[in-house]
Amino acid sequence: MTQKKLHPSVLQFKEFVKNNPQIIREVRSGKATWQELYEDWYLLGEEDSRWQTTGAEKESESKTDQVSKNDWLSNIMGMVKKMDPNQMQGHINNLSQALGAIQGVISQFQGSNVNSVSGPLKPQEGPKHPFAFRKD
Repeated sequence: MTQKKLHPSVLQFKEFVKNNPQIIREVRSGKATWQELYEDWYLLGEEDSRWQTTGAEKESESKTDQVSKNDWLSNIMGMVKKMDPNQMQGHINNLSQALGAIQGVISQFQGSNVNSVSGPLKPQEGPKHPFAFRKD
């Protein structure tokens, strides 16, 4: 295969990218494309402040992410410590009652559909008293 000779500015950009690996990370993370970076490099030059801030942004973002993760975890732990078990039990009981009421309403609607299709329900037949055989 014959290799195409690249334009000298493209070769210079490739050298610049080799010396600044944070640019590769920026492209791989999807923040920029090679075309955009090449155009910025061509127009602004290698000494522009954009190239110094590219790596610094990554470091500050990672520190911010670490701090936010710690804040989130400390917030959750703080809320767990502040919980009153009796109050939580009351909320759980209220939720259980609400779910029971919803289930009752649903079963009434399901029961009315079943009754209209199959007719009225008959009570189960059987002994009225479980110990009827012991009558004197």
